[in-house]
Amino acid sequence: MYKVNEIFETIQGEGNYTGTPAIFLRLQGCPVGCSWCDTKHTWDIQPDLLIQLGDTTQKKADSDHWAQADAQAILALFQQRAYRAKHVVITGGEPCMYDLNPLCELLHQQGFSTQIETSGTFEILAPLQTWVTVSPKVNMKGGYEVLRSCLERANEIKHPVAMEKHVQELEQLLIGLDCQNKLIYLQPISQKAKATQLAIEACMAHNWRLSVQVHKYLGIN
Repeated sequence: MYKVNEIFETIQGEGNYTGTPAIFLRLQGCPVGCSWCDTKHTWDIQPDLLIQLGDTTQKKADSDHWAQADAQAILALFQQRAYRAKHVVITGGEPCMYDLNPLCELLHQQGFSTQIETSGTFEILAPLQTWVTVSPKVNMKGGYEVLRSCLERANEIKHPVAMEKHVQELEQLLIGLDCQNKLIYLQPISQKAKATQLAIEACMAHNWRLSVQVHKYLGIN
């Protein structure tokens, strides 16, 4: 069973799949504690805030209400809503708190591609064909370490940056990691000009890529 905060269809605004129509499945629950998190309403699982799965598609603002559903129910909701996107982004919260194999395998059988966006602090339980985006969260309030196994599994590593120490954190994480088949992104926190310039300079210096959260510039979800 998965605890679902919201489901919506939009354009992926980050990383390799930027510009791709996608169904976002946001799961509830995250103990990592990132200070700049823009989805803090997904952190806690409060039993008295349980709602029906269909209501997760009707949210007009951030809410910590959540629904519980299995993979079949989630797929059925996609079909009921007649979503046209064939790429599913599983995010959170921290989606890797859950075993994502049953959900992803079912979606693949129905012709969807899947992507996970994770902090890299929980083991990734998902099929090999699932695209894994690790946005490593280092020295956060929750005290969780970024797992080497997550970095190794990642198809892309997308690191949030606001200051030079964040670039240095990524440099340390990549030591000894085979990045030949991985995409490495820097993503400025909160689209601030100083962070963006730092990210650009670091990308040029290391031959990394820049991710700029296109959806926020466009003013869409």
